[in-house]
Amino acid sequence: MFSTLFGWLFGRKRAPRPPAADERKGFEQLNRNAPLRTEAADEDAEGAGRGFLCREAVLGRNQRIAGYQFMLQEAVRARIRRSSRRIHHVYAEVLVHNLAHADIGELLGHRLAFLDLPDSFLSHPSLLGLPAANVVIMPTLHDDEGAPEPAALHKTVESLRQRGFRLGLPDPSVVPEFAHLLPMASFIIAPAHGLDPRRGLRLSNIALEIADNARLLIRDLPSLDDFRFSYKLGAALFQGPFVTSREAWEDRDPGPSTLRIGVLIARVRADADTRELAELFKQDAALSLRLLRYLNSAAIALPQRVSSIEHALALLGREKLYRWLVLLVCSADADNERGSAALETALVRGRMMELMGASRTAGERDALFLVGLLSLVDVIMQVPLEKALAPLALSPEIEAALREGSGPHAALLELAIACERADSDQIRELASRCAISPEQASDCHMQALGWAMQLQE
Repeated sequence: MFSTLFGWLFGRKRAPRPPAADERKGFEQLNRNAPLRTEAADEDAEGAGRGFLCREAVLGRNQRIAGYQFMLQEAVRARIRRSSRRIHHVYAEVLVHNLAHADIGELLGHRLAFLDLPDSFLSHPSLLGLPAANVVIMPTLHDDEGAPEPAALHKTVESLRQRGFRLGLPDPSVVPEFAHLLPMASFIIAPAHGLDPRRGLRLSNIALEIADNARLLIRDLPSLDDFRFSYKLGAALFQGPFVTSREAWEDRDPGPSTLRIGVLIARVRADADTRELAELFKQDAALSLRLLRYLNSAAIALPQRVSSIEHALALLGREKLYRWLVLLVCSADADNERGSAALETALVRGRMMELMGASRTAGERDALFLVGLLSLVDVIMQVPLEKALAPLALSPEIEAALREGSGPHAALLELAIACERADSDQIRELASRCAISPEQASDCHMQALGWAMQLQE
């Protein structure tokens, strides 16, 4: 990831993928069949589309992102929860079409996309536009008539599996209607609420005796303690707010690598002479080699090889050097528990804020990126925020946004977090405060997610 990120920092940026030509048509159909809010139908028809999708990370046992659950925003889910099966089909179709049009397979790489879809939707032809090898289909029940007969559903699921799709099923003790599909399941999904050793053992026995190829995914984990408990129960995948939750880290300090980089950052911000910076680099052979390796990588594609630290510093310039060092501080401690997942979330925030500030100066865009990136630096490094920020010599505006939630960058950070949480009402309110449209904010969020996912290639 870091090599690609360094190439982006150095100026080799990929052009954003243009939106699909018929995306608007799909959302027009969506709003004709299921207007989001009758008292503001015109406004919702105009803005529903680009704020439609959201995602949540799914982590593996190594605490790295194994995939994402893609879904409707919570406000949309709440509005259609008691709607007819036909309305749920319309939303499911738009969800599937938008993932297909986003080339989600290219973005995901080896990762998985988890999709909740009505059981009667599994035979819909739109599913064939998805990258089957990356997709886990999780059927859901609906009270409305029209549910497929068990034999028909079994046949549909078997056909999907032959195409390469995987199946995720809810805990059969909670949703027994899908129990007959368990031998075909790749995942069994259970919420964290109510999970105890007895229930965990029962799910493990189901995986061993009936769904012998299935792994356990625990959803809605609120804290790291809940994650550790689920881990000990043998779960393979984990999802929920625990990824970015904060804990009591008062007694922890940044590692020695971070402290060494902090000295360099302080000297860069003090505008130290290039020879002094080069000497500091040479005192850390690993850091020197890392800088030369990245500058000479294929991601940068320089016309000639860089062979000295002095040459590398001259090519980078002070602002890019500073930004690289800050990124390095974050990545240096991203191998701890949850650090990698938190770093990716922070990169999405930073890139989104940078995109939302496209009309601002280059210096302001850099500051916005750093605010988003550093908004989770304490979670990434698992040290108190004060200690995490101390070596970075940040500007007062960045410090104010991170420490106090104030200053010129704070509102955009709040908006980035609202998009991350798929909070439609808060997105509208904060977008208005930031003088941009909710649609633009959601566009920037999806672009930033795609960008962060591409870094994994």
